[in-house]
Amino acid sequence: MTTYDADGITLHKVRDYVWEIPQEGGMRAPARVLASEALLDEISDDDTLQQIKNTTHLPGITKYAICMPDGHQGYGFPVGGVGALDAENGCISPGAVGYDINCGVRMMTTNLTYDDVKGKEEELVDSLFANVPSGLGGGGIVQGDAETVEQILARGVEWAVEEGYGVEDDLRACEDEGRRPDADPSAVSQKAKDRGRNQIGSLGSGNHFLEVQRVTDVFREDVGAAYGLEADQIVVLIHCGSRGLGHQVCNDYLRKIEKEHGDLLAQLPDKELAAAPAGSDLAEEYYGAMCAAINFAWVNRQLIMHRTRRVFERVFDRTWEQMEMELLYDVAHNIAKKETHSVDGEDRELYVHRKGATRAFPAGRPEVPAAYRDVGQPIIIPGSMGAGSYVLRGGEESMDLTFGSTAHGAGRLMSRTQAKQDYWGGDVQDDLEQQGVYVKAQSGATVAEEAPGVYKDVDEVVRVSDALGIGDKVARTFPVCNIKG
Repeated sequence: MTTYDADGITLHKVRDYVWEIPQEGGMRAPARVLASEALLDEISDDDTLQQIKNTTHLPGITKYAICMPDGHQGYGFPVGGVGALDAENGCISPGAVGYDINCGVRMMTTNLTYDDVKGKEEELVDSLFANVPSGLGGGGIVQGDAETVEQILARGVEWAVEEGYGVEDDLRACEDEGRRPDADPSAVSQKAKDRGRNQIGSLGSGNHFLEVQRVTDVFREDVGAAYGLEADQIVVLIHCGSRGLGHQVCNDYLRKIEKEHGDLLAQLPDKELAAAPAGSDLAEEYYGAMCAAINFAWVNRQLIMHRTRRVFERVFDRTWEQMEMELLYDVAHNIAKKETHSVDGEDRELYVHRKGATRAFPAGRPEVPAAYRDVGQPIIIPGSMGAGSYVLRGGEESMDLTFGSTAHGAGRLMSRTQAKQDYWGGDVQDDLEQQGVYVKAQSGATVAEEAPGVYKDVDEVVRVSDALGIGDKVARTFPVCNIKG
């Protein structure tokens, strides 16, 4: 059997692109890494392999813990990690969801072509930057009072549509129709609500962005048609999450779990994996708070999309309806949800944790919006500013191999600190402009942190996902202009 050794961890090749770390010691299941050898070389360059191995110590871990092709080191649980934990006898872990609850992406299609945008790139990027709030601090599209925050946490995108920030069709094109029914706003601390109330409708900072893109390739014409995608078309990609509110929810519950379930924490190799036992009061409270934060993030992206439609109306002097600016799909990649999966012939309810991983349900699943049920769920994989992004569909093998999941992006190769040492923001902007990509950011440091060279090869990540049948390649896009915090 072919093996791969990395700093004392030996992986056994199960088949092409599937590597397994066998169960040993306190591991409750094996761990699997889905990668080519080229990607494995990069994944093994930080603590990702040790972290995915640590994840298998969580009670109720089912089948195996999984690292996606874009995996890299995170806090406790690796980014690009999937862990399905038994919802009756297992646990739920805030660290396995991440601090930015429901960080995710949405793509909006248009009937504009690249020729329509040529010559207007600078006007467009300036107008988007001026009208879409971004950066570390406060300031959003809506200045919410206490009641507004409560409504958003409870109702998600339903609230936004009712308030005029969207249309009914937007709901139908959003994962879970933009609302988690298990949301419990009373489980969200006042401090978290206070952090969120002046950030409703804002990109934030870090790797979050809004990008106008052109479709360069359509690989599956039938699926592309179902998604409304064709070559040379202009689309808009929005990537952000639940801002300070989600971060505070995660932090609040990590501290509560440390105090109340120290016995379980003592069994885990990393305190960032802190988990509440399934059925405990804290597990229920965290799940309700996390679902409320999920709703907040969906509203955040909805408001930014609404504002983007208005900007396009001014720049192109026609209504957004005339430009057919329609939501293709919105999908989370930092989330845990109760889902029923078949395991060894038995249907089991699991907390499926996806941290830097995207749900990837195939055709026929009832959770997929009716418009896409015959072809499979859209998956949006952002790449870097210099390499483009992809649209995939949920693959037929995803339910068996990955609990219906695939990658969420290109995956980082280096830390933000290292990126700022290796790159200069102004140089990165100049290089991108030479490629026809216009970038505007709050600071040069942000651009340096997100330089194309700090990411893995998104083409390789997508190739592996497609080859495994967990996410099938549908279309590729390339940036036209990008704004970031």
